[in-house]
Amino acid sequence: MKNIVKYLGLPILMVGFLWSCDNLDVPITTQLTPDVFPQNSTQYIQTAGPVYAAFRGEFSFSYWFTQSLSTDESIMPARGGNWYDNQGYRMLHYHDWTADNGNISSLWDWSSKVIGTSNQAVSILEKTMPEGADKATMIAELKTMRAISYFIMMDSYGNVPLDTVYGDFSAHPKSDRKVVFNFIERELKKALPNLNPAAGITTYGRPNKQTANALLAKLYLNADVYTGTPRYNDCIAACDGVINSGLYAIEPRTTYLQMFYPTNGPLMKEFIFAVPYDPSAVTVGYNGQMYHARYDVPRSERAKFGIPFTPSAPRSTLPEFYAYFDDVNDIRNKQWLTGLQFMNDGVTPVMVNTTKKGYDQFYTGSDGSAAYSYQVNLTPNIVLRQNPALFDCGNDEIAWNMGYRNIKFYPDATSTSRNQNNDVPFLRYSDVILMKAEAILRGGNETLGQSALSLVNMVRANRSTSAPWSGVTLEDLYKERAREFAQEAWHRNDMIRFGKYEGQWGFKTNSDVYRRIFPIPTNALVLNPALTQNDGY
Repeated sequence: MKNIVKYLGLPILMVGFLWSCDNLDVPITTQLTPDVFPQNSTQYIQTAGPVYAAFRGEFSFSYWFTQSLSTDESIMPARGGNWYDNQGYRMLHYHDWTADNGNISSLWDWSSKVIGTSNQAVSILEKTMPEGADKATMIAELKTMRAISYFIMMDSYGNVPLDTVYGDFSAHPKSDRKVVFNFIERELKKALPNLNPAAGITTYGRPNKQTANALLAKLYLNADVYTGTPRYNDCIAACDGVINSGLYAIEPRTTYLQMFYPTNGPLMKEFIFAVPYDPSAVTVGYNGQMYHARYDVPRSERAKFGIPFTPSAPRSTLPEFYAYFDDVNDIRNKQWLTGLQFMNDGVTPVMVNTTKKGYDQFYTGSDGSAAYSYQVNLTPNIVLRQNPALFDCGNDEIAWNMGYRNIKFYPDATSTSRNQNNDVPFLRYSDVILMKAEAILRGGNETLGQSALSLVNMVRANRSTSAPWSGVTLEDLYKERAREFAQEAWHRNDMIRFGKYEGQWGFKTNSDVYRRIFPIPTNALVLNPALTQNDGY
């Protein structure tokens, strides 16, 4: 079992004392003040710890839901009333969300919390930590975490308030997206010289120098969306910074799936920045859990995966997205559960014993209570056969087996709760390679003797035994990104950049362009009267 405490230094007591809330800046109200704490290297680490606990908080919940359920990648329909949850998931699918959507509100609260906690930690350490390289590195790491959070906030909401001074309680209006873009770029460039150049266990779970370069690449790749001005050569230069470091490599086909196992961690060659999860390290004041198996594994396959709970299994993909997985020789196909299900021996069928009515709630025969056994068969289509208005498939076996399921973050049989040990990557080396390829295709200059085609084939050679591609278009690259980063919360970002977010998939027909950004949540407008609602909402 991996130990988050080892990587990040997160004593639960310090998290409780130093936790700041959703307002971005909240004063310390305990007796822990700079003259008594922190005063040594251990306490400096404890001061920084709450920032990482805060970031872990909603990374696999509201962030994942908003970035994935709003795309063709995932759908979470109700099944017999289960998981309707005040239509929050339905709204994300139909693109008719409001400012009161729970996941959109939680995303704002979470990113604000990380920013506020970062401001607090930076303020304390700037006052108490002796000058030197250690201080410069720790402050650079915290400011990079703040920049990551501002990137997520800007990407999701557009114009957002810039608030970086701890103790400033004035209401901050929204800053223009270009201003926020420039702030993030400036913060990352300032942090770069002081961030740790190493990778692996010594920096795992904290941003290093290449985290800043990779995030700059992501920022520049989307610059046309964010600012109206393309920055593709800047994207390529940032990617080259990561490539030239020599610290990372594309995981070979034999270990691709292992990158997402419960046993993953700092030994993964591709992880530039990952969020560590450990069921034993959940702290008061934060969610900090990763529940993918709970949502994705069919209820009937608990024994197959040996998990100690019955999964609720509401989450599926859509046929439109699964269609990208069309290469039979691609290892990435194995992240999906499709069709007839067998136990791990590949021979024993997964069977369910129920009744005829339990199998099909619309069965009209007089023997509805008669015993009925069947082999589980996951079907591709989602059918709202119980109540379309309530986004409801029904509460029978047919309904619960609708939709192919993704188990990329493989179920954790060691956890005694629904919380998994799988660390979740935010930035991977294959993303850097594909970002560079895309930037070249969009007009950037080739560097290091690498063309867009050679870069894409570099990734594909480690994923499929099929022949290398002889050419690549932006549409090809879009589909490759869908295959490579399925379930990693980048698909909304990709769909917007490729002009596909206004398309139709599943039951969604809304093509409103203003929904490329989410509304400012109602609770944020109440707390900060200087905020104004985004256009269209």
